[in-house]
Amino acid sequence: VQLQASGGGLVEAGASLRLSCVGSARTFTPYAMAWFRQAPGKEREFVAAIGLDGGTISYGHFVNGRFKISREYAQNTVYLQMDNLQPEDTAVYYCAASRRLIPRTQNDVDYWGKGTQVTVSS
Repeated sequence: VQLQASGGGLVEAGASLRLSCVGSARTFTPYAMAWFRQAPGKEREFVAAIGLDGGTISYGHFVNGRFKISREYAQNTVYLQMDNLQPEDTAVYYCAASRRLIPRTQNDVDYWGKGTQVTVSS
């Protein structure tokens, strides 16, 4: 199972980034998809998840309307649009696939992709 995340980078506070995670049809179509993040010295935390129907969505408590998750079946891709980024959003962001309806914890995840670094300067 391969999930390839991209789109991270170094931005200033208030900027936007869009992360992408591409899988194969086998690793994408049957799974709910999610994003988690891990900052240095902290545990990996839930960011957002989207179900198979594309309409069942959940966000981490800190998102506060700044992020939007979406999925495109034709491209086998899940996106995370992140607006108004803040220094506390600095972390490695990981995409994940899950057989759960909506994965919200690391235990819910069946497959992890490699992370992409997001750094937000103040």
